[in-house]
Parts: sequence; C-alpha cells; structure tokens
Amino acid sequence: MELDIRELNDLIQRESSFVDLINMEMGKVIVGQKAMVERLLIGLLTNGHILLEGVPGLAKTLAITSLANAVNGHFSRIQFTPDLLPADLLGTLIYSQKKETFETRKGPIFANFILADEINRAPAKVQSALLEAMQERQVTLGDQTYPLPNPFLVLATQNPIEQEGTYPLPEAQMDRFMLKVVIDYPSKEEEKAILRSQISGNKPSAQKIVSIDDIIKARDIVKKVYVDEKIENYITDIVFATRYPAKYGLDKFTHYISYGASPRASINMALAAKAYAFIKRRGYVIPEDVRAVCADVLRHRIGLTYEAEAENINTIDIISEILNTVEVP
Repeated sequence: MELDIRELNDLIQRESSFVDLINMEMGKVIVGQKAMVERLLIGLLTNGHILLEGVPGLAKTLAITSLANAVNGHFSRIQFTPDLLPADLLGTLIYSQKKETFETRKGPIFANFILADEINRAPAKVQSALLEAMQERQVTLGDQTYPLPNPFLVLATQNPIEQEGTYPLPEAQMDRFMLKVVIDYPSKEEEKAILRSQISGNKPSAQKIVSIDDIIKARDIVKKVYVDEKIENYITDIVFATRYPAKYGLDKFTHYISYGASPRASINMALAAKAYAFIKRRGYVIPEDVRAVCADVLRHRIGLTYEAEAENINTIDIISEILNTVEVP
C-alpha cells in the first residue's frame, strides 16, 4: 500500500497543478474569501452541488461566474423570483404549426454550471423542479427524458432566511446540496482592497485556463484518494453523534436536535475530505481533512427543535461540540 500511496502522491502532484491556476484566476477577481473558493473547487472535483449563503454584496455570484469562466464550460445563470415557473427552468414543449408536432425547447438548466441565484426567492414548485435535475442529472419534458451535460453542477446562492420575501428550502432539497457555505463580511484590509479595485475602474475577469476534460480527469484521481478504515469510522461516528447524541456523551443535545444527518452526510463528508486532500496535494485522507469540511457538510442537515432556537443554540454549536467529543483516530 505504501508504494501505491507514493505513486498516488506523485500523480496528484502532477495533476493538481490546475488548482493553483484556478486559485490565481479567482484571486484576480475575488478579494479574500479563500474558504469559499476552496469549497467551490471541492464541488467541482466531486460533482457535488453547493449552496452559498450570505447577505447581498459578498461576491457569491461573482465567485461562481469567475469559476465558470476559468473552466471552459457552458454556464447558465437563473435569477430566481417569486413568479418563476418550472418551465422557465427546465424548458417546455412548443407546438409547431408547420410540422404539426410538439418540439422540445430546452431551458437554461442544460449547462455545465448552473448559477441558481437567490434560490430561496422562488416558490416550492420551482425548487422541486430543480430536484430531479440535481439528483438524477436528467430532465423530463413531456414523455421524453433528457440527460444533463457532464459535469453538471448547481451552485446556488441564498439570502439568510430572516430576510423579506424568502421561502425556506425543503429539507429534502437541502440534503441534495453537498456543502452549505456561509459567507461572512470581509476583513477591514480586504474591504480596502475591494474598494481600491472597484474605484480604479480596473475590473479584471477570470480567463479560461482549464478544460472540462481536465476536470473529469481530476475527478477520477480524486476517487482514488485513499481513505483508511479508521477515517471511515471517524466519519460515521460524527454523523451518528448527530442522530444519537446520548450514545456519545452529548445528552444535553437530545432535546435540541429534532433529526440528525442522513446517510448522504457520510458519503459527502468522505468525498469532500478526498477532494480536500487532493487540493492539499495528498493521496490519502487525514482526520484534519474531515474536520475541515465537517461544518459545511453538516450545517444544513441537522434539524433543530424549538428549544434550541429559544436558547440560541445553532447547528455550528452542536457540530463543534461533536468534533470536540468524538475520538480522533
């Protein structure tokens, strides 16, 4: 196994050079927000959808657009609004009088990168229309089913639920997002850098530096990253602690958690940890990789009771306590 790991490390050193290129291109456009860019790369490398949450103006849309520019793929932006219809997203059948038949007109969902902007401003009907596409990677129009292109990545932004005119996403749809990344305000230094770049009139844009084939090749290598059984046990312990906190000495959370993370959480945590190891140029996963991605994998998969909300307990408090309690291999 040692030789295999050594060979894998060498392979990753050679094949992961585009990660630096993407980071450099994104760095031209986005000031700071390193964690967000890293999470977008994890989604790209694992075919996982990503939900970005933050108040307006924190470069969520800009980051996704820049990533699509850096990767030479087909990009679609869909602005979600309260009057959006499923057909606006998926496409529809249009009757052709000349041919006397129905013709398929595909919607903007047929692209490699979908930016679902302000996803929680659309009603449930539209959000559920996105479900089949996200999970099955196909769309049914009439009696025909059409596969979506590969790679197909939904990068959604949402405003905090407390804001006016937002509809909370159903739990089933939240679970289909591999990661939920919460974006905070930039630091004072970063804000000054943003200010300077915007008022100078010099607005750089990301150049196309990576092909779709490069991404698909990298995904195959990410799948080969070694995960030891001890790491698998660590991941399942973390997920099980969200379901049965009392078994892990976290009795105080029993009344705060209404439901724990689903099996998708375990799968996504392992995949995200593999991609994180790849980004860090390693052919094997270590516990730090799991801890690095844990909060983003779990924060939208743990249901809180009214008691938790009344006592200002949030999912991050619970995840931090679980990581401090579950034994690290």
